Amino acid sequence: MNIQTATRTEGANKLGLIDVDIHPRPKSLDDLKPYLSKRWWDHLQTYGFRRRQGFVKGHSYPKTQPADGNRRDAYPPEGGLPGSSLSFMREQHLNPYGIDVGILNPLSPTGQGDVNVDLSTAVATASNEWQLDAWIRPEPRLKASIVVPYDNPEAAVAEIRRRAGDKSFAHVLLMSRTAEALGRRRYWPIFEAAVEAGLPIGIHVFGQSGHASTNTGWASYYIEEMTEHAASCSALALSMIMEGLFEHLPELKIVMIESGFAWMPSLGWRMDKHWKKMKDEVPHLKRAPSEYLRSNFWVSTQPMEEPEDPAHLKDMLDWIGWDKVLFASDYPHWDFDDPFFAIPPSLGDERRRAIFSGNAKKLYGFD
Repeated sequence: MNIQTATRTEGANKLGLIDVDIHPRPKSLDDLKPYLSKRWWDHLQTYGFRRRQGFVKGHSYPKTQPADGNRRDAYPPEGGLPGSSLSFMREQHLNPYGIDVGILNPLSPTGQGDVNVDLSTAVATASNEWQLDAWIRPEPRLKASIVVPYDNPEAAVAEIRRRAGDKSFAHVLLMSRTAEALGRRRYWPIFEAAVEAGLPIGIHVFGQSGHASTNTGWASYYIEEMTEHAASCSALALSMIMEGLFEHLPELKIVMIESGFAWMPSLGWRMDKHWKKMKDEVPHLKRAPSEYLRSNFWVSTQPMEEPEDPAHLKDMLDWIGWDKVLFASDYPHWDFDDPFFAIPPSLGDERRRAIFSGNAKKLYGFD
C-alpha cells in the first residue's frame, strides 16, 4: 500500500520487524527426496501429485508473472526459483530490511490437499524436515510452519504433536480451500492439537478443495479466483464460528494470511443481524458471532485493501482491532510489500510498531 510515502529513514527496522509471510520453495522436488521413503519417492516419480481441482492438467492459478507469480528480480544468481536460495533471501530480504523474525509458509510442493491422503502425509512431514535443515538451523531469524495433511486429521494431529515444543515452528499451516468447511467436526482434532501445543493456526489463501470458487461453476478468469478469496475466507470464518469451535476452544488463535481483511467488518455485521433473529438455531453460541471474529482472528497486511479515502482503512482496522494486525511481505511474490513503504507514517509510531512487531511478539510469544 502507499497511502503516504515513507522514506528509508522512517523504515520498519527501527521499530522492529517480524514478517509473518515468507515463501520458501525447494529448488526441485529432489530437495525433499532425503525425507521421503523409497515408496513415496517412487510414487511421485511415477504418478506425481493428484490435486483436488477442476482441471485435467495445468495450473489452477495461472498468472502472467513467471514461476507462479514471483518477482522477476527474485531469481537467485546461482540458479533455481525465487525463494529457493537462503543466501539470496538474506541478501535481498532479511538483511536490507533488518528483519528480526521471518515466518516461512511453504506453499508447494507440500502435499497439502492431495487426493491421496497417505502421500499428502508423507510429503507434509518431508516439508517440515526440509524447512528445518535447509532454512531454520542455518538461519536463526527464521521460523517454520508445521505443514499438515489437513484432510487427514489423524495424521495432522500426529505431525503437530511430533513438532510440539520445538520453538523452530511458529504456527500450524492450513490452506483456505479445504475439502469441507473448516468448522466441521472432522477438523476439530487439528485445532485441539494446536491449542494443546500452544500454537496458532495460520490459514493461507489458496489450496485445491475440489470445489469451484463460485456457487455456479468454475471461474473463467484468474481475476475471479483472486477476488473470490474474500468469499472463501468469509466462509471458513463463518463455519468456525457457527459450528461453535471457539466455544469449544476459546484459546484457539487463527491467523489469516494473504487474505485481505476488508471482508471482516461486513461479515461481522451480517452474522450479527441474522443471529439476532435465529440464535435459537445455534444455542451453543454464548456471544454475538462478530465477537468471536474479533477475539480469535488475526490478519496480515499483505494484500491490504486500499480505499480511495485513507480514513476508511483506519475505520476497518478500528473494527478489527489494531492489536490483531501483523506485518507480512509475501516475499518473493510479485505483489511483495516493501516494509519501508507498506505501513504509512501517518499511523504514528505506536501503531506502526505494533503492526511491524509488537502484535506478532504477543501472539507467537517471541522474545
